[in-house]
Amino acid sequence: MKLSVVIPAHNEEGSIGSTVSEIAEVLGREGIDYEIVVVDDASADRTAAVVAELAEQLGGVRCITSPYRNGFGFAVRAGLEQYTGDAVAIMMADGSDSPEDLLSYYRLLLAGYDCAFGSRFMPGGSTSGYPPFKLVVNRLVNLGIRLAFGHGYGDTTNAFKAYRREVIDNVQPLISQHFNLTVELPLKAVVRGHSYAITPISWTSRRSGTSKLSLQEMGSRYLFIVLYVFFEHHLSRGDYRRAERPRQAAGGGVWRAGQPSLRVHSEARPAGGNGDAAERTGPESVENTPVRRRRRSHASQ
Repeated sequence: MKLSVVIPAHNEEGSIGSTVSEIAEVLGREGIDYEIVVVDDASADRTAAVVAELAEQLGGVRCITSPYRNGFGFAVRAGLEQYTGDAVAIMMADGSDSPEDLLSYYRLLLAGYDCAFGSRFMPGGSTSGYPPFKLVVNRLVNLGIRLAFGHGYGDTTNAFKAYRREVIDNVQPLISQHFNLTVELPLKAVVRGHSYAITPISWTSRRSGTSKLSLQEMGSRYLFIVLYVFFEHHLSRGDYRRAERPRQAAGGGVWRAGQPSLRVHSEARPAGGNGDAAERTGPESVENTPVRRRRRSHASQ
């Protein structure tokens, strides 16, 4: 299975080189067929030049220029229009996402799950340098989303996720232009009947540059997308769901948009086995591929 990694980048000259190099090193070490697509989002610095230099040294790396106006969502959409893999992961250019966690995502997709979602706030997940005010807002927003959709997932707003190609095809058209795309993609995937596994991940504050996310500007945009998908779930009568996954009243009724097919726990290990203990909560029958993880400090959800 070929894995594409889409990285939107706006003025990330100071971090994009190390981010791409680390991802390429980890995927290459594991012998994974990959491509890394950096989307230059109207950068005024040497972001594109740094990636071009890396592309000459590393196979599978390329930089494209977003044909749309500036915006995180536009940049991701540009990358999703041009990736060539069987699956795609979206990662941040600032190095906050761990390439080792990308391996966990890949193994979950390889095991048959449609989506691989990470959580920084479940047992085994961690954050380092997360701004306190943003952390409080993050927890409140994700709690509201979890209550509204009943999907059993507490880190919906995080951009770092991975999807099989059929998921990306099925969630079209994408309408978010900014960071609210991080909510539109996973919620549409859940509401439209795709399976998803949740695994602990780590997050580290950027090493250089400044964050492009403005809470004041994004609040109403996030709410718009949440309501958009919420009403699709409750009013469209399943018109956009996968044909083989009709809405069912069992296990919480039609209020529940979905439930994770697998939760990976990093603390307990099954007797005589490798990798993490896995709790299956959905009807999937795919054999679990072990996901080897390092032990991490806890962050309460």
